Amino acid sequence: MTFQHIPVMLKEVLAYLQPERGGIFVDGTLGGGGHSEAILKRLPSESHLYGIDRDPEALEAATSRLAGFRNLFTPIHGNFFDMAALLRQFDIHHADGILLDFGVSSHQLDTPCRGFSYREDAPLDMRMDQTAPFSARDLVNGYSYEQLCRILWDYGEERYATRIADRIVRERTVRPIETTAQLMEIVCAAMPKKGRAEQQHPARRTFQAIRIEVNGELDGLSDAVEHAHDLLNPKGRLVILTFHSLEDRIVKLAFRKFENPCTCPPKAPVCICGKKPTAVILTKKPVTPGEEELKNNPRASCSKLRAIEKI
Repeated sequence: MTFQHIPVMLKEVLAYLQPERGGIFVDGTLGGGGHSEAILKRLPSESHLYGIDRDPEALEAATSRLAGFRNLFTPIHGNFFDMAALLRQFDIHHADGILLDFGVSSHQLDTPCRGFSYREDAPLDMRMDQTAPFSARDLVNGYSYEQLCRILWDYGEERYATRIADRIVRERTVRPIETTAQLMEIVCAAMPKKGRAEQQHPARRTFQAIRIEVNGELDGLSDAVEHAHDLLNPKGRLVILTFHSLEDRIVKLAFRKFENPCTCPPKAPVCICGKKPTAVILTKKPVTPGEEELKNNPRASCSKLRAIEKI
């Protein structure tokens, strides 16, 4: 299947990232290379873009797509959580612009064998990096009732978490849960009628929660955002796209800490902690897609963009 990638809020990303300034840029979540292609078209000579992705299929597809920019582009297999170490391999210690797009690619969702979607019957997988040893099948058949409740509540904000977890545990004693269709049917059966009647698919939150846990998407995310900030040169910019409230909350709090790190009591007459701002928030409120983009790409509907500039 061709690797599809419709870059979300492309105009807005470019406006905040400003690749025409030149320098070292990093796309920490390369995906199909849509954002990177637009960045490379605006990069001056003597600049460079490093593209990181944990999915080998994405890396291969993006490298092919960006072959015409080989003098300006370097692909790197890895997780953006390890960005500093990955860049050090190329003797890069600072950057002038960093983009992080936390969305799951259309290719991953639309390729049945990847097991991300409740709309297709496929083996339970959900690994962004298919070389990783732990899959959704391992989670669903191995986690305890308490562990299932925790991830469904924490990562899916699923109010029927206890009912779904109980049903999963009971069903897997009859036979292992091997496919996305099995899991989807179990989730739907566990929900009350009013839960199944909601506008969004009943299994959406459960699949989201399992995907986040399998890929460790939120484990250390706050630290990863901080490390990306630390890599920036003065006047460097960090642009982040999030797709659900859990991610956005982490990014929002991290950005606030960069702009206002003071830990003094609110009523203290003067600051005595000595902590100084390290970045300015460029998006006082998150930027969201316009009507035209939502019409052309409904999957962008949950996206939010936040950006900072290093002082």
